[in-house]
Amino acid sequence: MSQSQPETACIQTETHGRVGLIRLDRPKQLNALNDALMDQLGDALLMFDRNPDIGAIVLTGSARAFAAGADIAAMSDYDFVDAYGNDFITRNWETITRIRKPIIAAVEGVALGGGCELAMMCDLIIAADSARFAQPEIKLGIMPGAGGTQRLPRAVGKAKAMDWMLTGRLIDAHEAERAGLVSRVVPAEETLPTALQVAAEIAAMPLMAVIALKESVQRAFEAPLAEGLRFERRLFHGLFATEDQKEGMRAFLEKRPASFKHR
Repeated sequence: MSQSQPETACIQTETHGRVGLIRLDRPKQLNALNDALMDQLGDALLMFDRNPDIGAIVLTGSARAFAAGADIAAMSDYDFVDAYGNDFITRNWETITRIRKPIIAAVEGVALGGGCELAMMCDLIIAADSARFAQPEIKLGIMPGAGGTQRLPRAVGKAKAMDWMLTGRLIDAHEAERAGLVSRVVPAEETLPTALQVAAEIAAMPLMAVIALKESVQRAFEAPLAEGLRFERRLFHGLFATEDQKEGMRAFLEKRPASFKHR
């Protein structure tokens, strides 16, 4: 395992074999998401995405908080020009949506507001049994602005999304799993180890197929069914040009483990 964390960092990064790990690290602010943190997070995500030796990424926080939301102290005095003119959220938060490799959110503690939205930008969420989720922006006189009104209904349906956002109530991990927001719920002490294990399993898969699969699933939420099916079929056809397709099918027929080269 290698580590890297600049002195003024709001995040920490590590590598675990073919898995990149990013920890949000503003403990006094419960990992509240300010510009510095989001800039550094975007840089780290892009670094791992460019690295051919990384096949999957895990994003986590601390035992107390994945992220307590956007930094209210930083944005409470914003006016329209500050928010719109500076392209608040769009400018740096959405870097995560451009990452091609799978991202797993390992959530302990609270994931509130922007923290919940950040987790939803990941490809799957593994939650501690003590984790809590909420979109409480309504209590601040605003609404979710980092995708909450769009991604939450797609994850849990309109009825539950309306309930959660209009009341701002806390949702425990088990309710989140039943509703479809969370992929797995595990004991708190197993959250990060489980996320790293799942990421390692994904990272061992043929990288071109992994990237294509992620891209195709994302298209399912952005295109009509017929267009999504055409998109899926073209990517499916294209994977027959990869070395890993040849190796995977040959290994299956020869009844041996495949040795993927990620190309």
